[in-house]
Amino acid sequence: MRPLRFPPRMRAFWTALALASTLVLGSAAARAQGITTELHPAIGSVAPGAEFDVDLVVPVAGANFNGFHATFGYDPAALTFLQASPVSAQQGCLMTGACSNACGQTFHLFSAAGDSLCVDLSLMCDQIALSSPGQLYRLHFRASNTDQATYVTTRSATFLNAGRFVNPVTTASSRIVIGSPAGVETGAGGPPALRIRAEPNPARGPVALSLASPRDGVQDVDVLDLSGRMVRRLSAGWQPRGSRQLAWDGADADGARVPAGVYLVRLRASGLLALARVAMIR
Repeated sequence: MRPLRFPPRMRAFWTALALASTLVLGSAAARAQGITTELHPAIGSVAPGAEFDVDLVVPVAGANFNGFHATFGYDPAALTFLQASPVSAQQGCLMTGACSNACGQTFHLFSAAGDSLCVDLSLMCDQIALSSPGQLYRLHFRASNTDQATYVTTRSATFLNAGRFVNPVTTASSRIVIGSPAGVETGAGGPPALRIRAEPNPARGPVALSLASPRDGVQDVDVLDLSGRMVRRLSAGWQPRGSRQLAWDGADADGARVPAGVYLVRLRASGLLALARVAMIR
């Protein structure tokens, strides 16, 4: 059987249609993949009056982008923003090229007013886009002299790639504990329906964790130190709503017993957050 042959104009039409379909499907895939951002440390503990950094990061690889606009919020009664000099020092290593293939040239606008900080940052690099994890921006604060818990939040974030919006964009806040405020150990940071309780506390060995979530969905349970660094991931994956039990044997990700001290067990579920503070004694 002889193969079918199309006239040149028809072949050109089908070639163009296939190329257009590829571009549309590729664009749809980028939109579906989206971009995840977080403010680090997710949970930080600082002394009254101390200075500290909060970084906007991309924790996992996602869709390509070459610029973003973000607005951050904070409580000026709890935190004082300290602008870097020069302000370009606030740019993260992904954007400057220190930890990426970016060319080192950027368009950068920054403004601070009241309780909000606004940044526009784009690569001035031909044919270069980013997708790998890393640091996007750094903010520097001074804590108040009053013991309290507060937040730095991403109020809005918009990412672009070659002038086109990249969606969806997900964000996560940074919780800053100043000093030792009362009443923040168990369930702080989440509504009453999202709960985590640790027993015994203080503990010399294994800790039993009681978890409760009002929604079905992905739940992550992590052990962090007081600077917000990951010590161990205890659980990750989809869970039904309701209560469940989990145990932490007091070991880190390498299986070694953690040193004596205070640790935070963080439950994240459906955009909600709950914490339990655990004192390990030896």
